[in-house]
Amino acid sequence: MSGNKRLNRRAFLSNARIAALVGAVGTGATATSMAGFEGDDTSGGRYDFDTPYNRIGTDSVKWDRQIRLFGKENIAVGMGIADMDFKCAPAITKALTERIKHENWGYMDVPRAYTEGIINWNQRRYGIDINPDLLLITDGVHPGIISVLKTFSPPGSRVIVQTPTYDGFYSDIAYVGCKPEENPLKLINGRYVMDFEDLERRIGHDTNTLILCNPHNPTGNCWSREDLTTLGEICTRRRVVVLADEIHCDFVTKGNKYTPYNTLDKKEIVRNSITFKAASKSFGLSAFKNGWMFSENADYIARVKANHKPDLNTLGIVANQAAYAQGADWLEQLVQYINASHDFVESFLRANIPLIQFVKPQATYLAWLDVSKVEAKIGAQEIAAEANKKRNASMKPVTPEMVLERWFVEKAKVQMNPGPNYGLGGQGHMRMNIATSRKTLELALTNIASALK
Repeated sequence: MSGNKRLNRRAFLSNARIAALVGAVGTGATATSMAGFEGDDTSGGRYDFDTPYNRIGTDSVKWDRQIRLFGKENIAVGMGIADMDFKCAPAITKALTERIKHENWGYMDVPRAYTEGIINWNQRRYGIDINPDLLLITDGVHPGIISVLKTFSPPGSRVIVQTPTYDGFYSDIAYVGCKPEENPLKLINGRYVMDFEDLERRIGHDTNTLILCNPHNPTGNCWSREDLTTLGEICTRRRVVVLADEIHCDFVTKGNKYTPYNTLDKKEIVRNSITFKAASKSFGLSAFKNGWMFSENADYIARVKANHKPDLNTLGIVANQAAYAQGADWLEQLVQYINASHDFVESFLRANIPLIQFVKPQATYLAWLDVSKVEAKIGAQEIAAEANKKRNASMKPVTPEMVLERWFVEKAKVQMNPGPNYGLGGQGHMRMNIATSRKTLELALTNIASALK
């Protein structure tokens, strides 16, 4: 049997399994279900985001890795890793199909239309004017951040991160031999705010860079122009270069606004920064390893070039170019769908799982869940303490959130990411990725509700 036939057979069987699981969800068993949900209706749009799209059998980190870790009998829904379960935009598939027909894979010259697409997309949607001479293509945001850290932060120096924050920043910082300096966000009435006094205290003689997450992963904050300006004033005055990761900028929930760091009013603040973006989150293209960074500071870009060596792949360029040229309408409908899914999560939890607290994020397709009451209910702290008595000294300490991750897997067959992965302030939380069919989302939430009963 050929590889494609094996994959197609596995996909068929797995799709049948997921359909059966979704069909088994009783809408009468919970106070809020899709049948009674009154969110923004996106089901009549041009694109179908509601039909579950199975990824099992494709070596997906979000699904197959969790099955390998926890066992196929324990995973009905993968809700952890931040990539989407939807079919990509048809324009991307069409462009890739056309390119594959040309059966030669020699060196590719990056077409001018590719960089023009990036520039036009940002100008049209966000009013960002990118100088093409100060735009660097990267093979992903991570390699871009690493090259900038190598430029401005010598080994042994400290890099500020505002926690809880994207866990990938820690590995980037470790890779260049630096140390993270955590500036915890303050949680006020369910919403996170920047702590500028703490930020000032944490900047020392060996602090040269700060990684800003805007919009913020995992909290979902869209930082205001005032917040960004205050942060920028501190960093500029203290000679700390701002690395603005804005990869989630296309997913802003209804009634909120994303402010690009590059559009701040004070030019000295903007010049003390480099912005990183990619189509990978917006269009589900993480496998193509493609991103870009830009600045208004020609000296910064010139210095970064010495540490910047992108290794691009042809299909990544083709997919990204098609996304920015023809994918806007697909993304617009998807953003509405994600917004309604956040509303669904909020309604479902309020009606059926009062032990879990949730505040709808201002951006991203990530739900940051306060599960501290669930931890207390199952005795997660006590279980973790007992496990740590027996663990090998070389192993990571067991946290209550790690206990809860496994509890959700074993009792609800749902995998989510433990909050402490994201640094200080992550205790008592789990991160759930809702960029999936709402039927799959309902299955996950219903399973959790049933487990907690």
